[in-house]
Amino acid sequence: MRMNTGEREREGTAIMAEKRKTGVFHIMPLAMMCGHEAERELSRDGSHYSLSSGILPSLGARSNRRVNLPSFIVSPYDRRYRSWETFLVTLVVYTAWVSPFEFGFLEKSRGVLALIDNIVNVFFAIDIVLTFFVAYLDRTTYLLIDSRKQIAWRYLSTWFILDVASTIPSEIARKILPKNLRSYGFFNMLRLWRLRRVSSLFARLEKDRNFNYFWVRCAKLICVTLFAVHCAGCFYYFIAARYPDPSRTWIGASIPDFHEKSLWIRYVTSMYWSITTLTTVGYGDLHAENTREMVFDIVYMLFNLGLTAYLIGNMTNLVVHGTSRTRKYRDTIQAATGFAQRNHLPVRLQDQMISHLSLKFRTDSEGLQQQETLDSLPKAIRSSISHYLFYSLVSNVYLFRGVNNDLLFQLVSEMKAEYFPPREDVILQNEAPTDFYVLITGTMDLIDHSSGTEQIVQLAKSGDLVGEIGVLCYRPQLFTARTRSLCQLLRLNRTTFLSIVQSNVGEGTKIVSNLLQYLKDQNGDPVMEGVSRDIEKMLTHGRLDLPLTLSFAVIREDDLLLHQLLRRGLDPNESDSNGHTVLHIAASKGNEHCVCLLLEYGADPNSTDSEGSVPLWQAMVGKHEDVVNLLIKNGAALSSGDMGSFACTAAEQNNLELLKDIIRYGGDVTLPKKDKTTALHVAVCEGNVQLVEFLLEQGANIDTPDCNGWTPRKLADQQGHEEIKRLFEAKKDFATSSVPVSTPASHSVGRYSSEPAIRLSSNEDRPDLSWERSDRLRKTSFHNSLFGIISAAHVNRQIHSRLLTSVGLLKSTGMYNGSRCHGIPLLRVTISCPEKGNTTGKLVLMPDSLPELLDIGSKKFDFLPTRILTKDGAEVDDVKLIRDGDHLVLASDAWMG
Repeated sequence: MRMNTGEREREGTAIMAEKRKTGVFHIMPLAMMCGHEAERELSRDGSHYSLSSGILPSLGARSNRRVNLPSFIVSPYDRRYRSWETFLVTLVVYTAWVSPFEFGFLEKSRGVLALIDNIVNVFFAIDIVLTFFVAYLDRTTYLLIDSRKQIAWRYLSTWFILDVASTIPSEIARKILPKNLRSYGFFNMLRLWRLRRVSSLFARLEKDRNFNYFWVRCAKLICVTLFAVHCAGCFYYFIAARYPDPSRTWIGASIPDFHEKSLWIRYVTSMYWSITTLTTVGYGDLHAENTREMVFDIVYMLFNLGLTAYLIGNMTNLVVHGTSRTRKYRDTIQAATGFAQRNHLPVRLQDQMISHLSLKFRTDSEGLQQQETLDSLPKAIRSSISHYLFYSLVSNVYLFRGVNNDLLFQLVSEMKAEYFPPREDVILQNEAPTDFYVLITGTMDLIDHSSGTEQIVQLAKSGDLVGEIGVLCYRPQLFTARTRSLCQLLRLNRTTFLSIVQSNVGEGTKIVSNLLQYLKDQNGDPVMEGVSRDIEKMLTHGRLDLPLTLSFAVIREDDLLLHQLLRRGLDPNESDSNGHTVLHIAASKGNEHCVCLLLEYGADPNSTDSEGSVPLWQAMVGKHEDVVNLLIKNGAALSSGDMGSFACTAAEQNNLELLKDIIRYGGDVTLPKKDKTTALHVAVCEGNVQLVEFLLEQGANIDTPDCNGWTPRKLADQQGHEEIKRLFEAKKDFATSSVPVSTPASHSVGRYSSEPAIRLSSNEDRPDLSWERSDRLRKTSFHNSLFGIISAAHVNRQIHSRLLTSVGLLKSTGMYNGSRCHGIPLLRVTISCPEKGNTTGKLVLMPDSLPELLDIGSKKFDFLPTRILTKDGAEVDDVKLIRDGDHLVLASDAWMG
């Protein structure tokens, strides 16, 4: 039966429901562009699915969707049909015993035995009819054939005749057959055809993981042996019973009146002869007496040769399979011992070799092949298992605290579990850093050999890291790691670790921070302090392999590292998930150098995070006046953020100075937040009369409702603030009685009717308005800068003309190279110290004076310089002579002498 694409789509929604209802699955040939495909056939046993034997998808199969069988067609993999087949196997076992027995010992059917035979025949007759409705697997195309015609033709052309012949009752057969073939047992021998079902049953049991393979195999061998003994005994008795002269038979020579003996005695005697012949321990009492018996004995003993070889071969294979591991272990231990003795290895190394090999044998023999099992599975299953087993442990390791779950999942998936016996070296001091380990169980000693003796510096326990410093800093391992007890470790390769972290830049920053904090916590340990200093230097010069973010450098207030990262092309507007940028962090810390660098490389001074905060506000809250002025000169404005939130925050802190700063830097403290709450609402709730009075002076409206409809006036009434209520009444009376004054717009302006007009013609009358541009430009702290010259251009046109002349002069002399921080020139010079062996130099920002530069040099090179020279040897005595990019040499008087 074939279906086109449209039919398959129409039946698609009903497939799963029908499948659960009937328990029948089916694979049909579907026409695809690359040929036919076979879908997997799954049978459900309880709550578990298992791949059926035989059905596999063809290469390139594009669909695994199952479709229904036609009505009255049964799948051969249906669990109910499998149960029917198992029941028939039990009947085959009965047939395998009774058919040879009736052939040899009975001449006609007798009572109960004949009745049971006919009942068994009825069941097999039902199976013949059922077979016409069972789909079959085409062994050429591996497609399940469900066509009734094809099923019937296949059965009729193969096993149908033998099945029918083995099912006909013996009574009917004796009447149909010729007289010389009417023996009762002869026709029954056709029933042995049913034994093919037993072979199929054992093949399935050998693959079933619920049964032990060894015992299934032994049971099969025992069944084959017993069946051979039974058949041979029955056939041999048949020859004796039908021989003309009973006295010249094998049994007649021993028991002359054997015909008169009971059936049980004759059967036991036959089995006795068969088993002694099979085991080659005869012939003493029972042996062949005539030619027929001799011929049968010859054939039987030849058969025994093959059967004995089969039995011995299978049993040997089963036994060898169980002992091969022990033999391999002994060979390995002997080879390791011979190697150690031949090369005169120390006893300690010999013990470590033997301990490791013994532990490996123990884990293998006890089925603890964790890594071997994981490696044989697909990556998805492998990752899920590792996550289940080790994730909770790795997430608590100090190095990965705060790291996101995605990175941890990737790291755990790449870790490999290993066992180490006691007193074994896992890491050697000063070896190359290729791996680091997480200790799962057991304890380890970290040993220092630098003093010439072994000194235990630390005891590692479950959850600790070993070898991480060498891996992260790419330096020789600091200590030897030696196990104290049986340890299980998680090993992670350095290359794999770095490749994963490289794709998670922010997480690499957290890892470095965790490492530095860990080293800082090792108080009093000179080794760890030295490592911490080395890592600091590596960070400063950008030589650490781990990826770092700008926020990491800004949090550490390391402007040199920040400069290195910016030169690599990192985004100066880097932000976290809340929109909090690096400039926000630098402004909150008040680091003027970091703010300058970020602005120079294009950081947005008005970037807003999810809470509406801007860098200027962060600097104001931290009271960093220099940073505030720097941001304002580069275009920062409070209006870019949530002004109402700023004012409310200041009011919540009862911070009048901060409110004044908002106004001084161009803000408006009367604006509401997103929820319509104003600073006046907050001040009333706080009961701060001074803040309320100040806000009223700035024009705050006492009747502005918030999102709940509450106005400041209502809040004052509800909370009973009498003094605030008097202020509100005075405000209301003043607003009612005051008369607006008409003033020319060119001379003065007032924002509110209750506010006195502000004259704009003179700055001298407004000393408190320091936020205005003219006053801000006069107070600039950037001496001798082009910005300082340009900022005064609006005061005097003649200064503007001199400015143009100065710029041209600076360009011609090379002092002006366009390196600006939105108007702030940054001079970067290279300083070196030949006196201390440093000739390549270090790049630093040029301070405002020569003494400051000498102080920087003393810190960088750990000595006291007294002079600054050019690279050609000329002494520099004025900071104005230094240009951007100059190479300066620091020297002392003794060195000059």
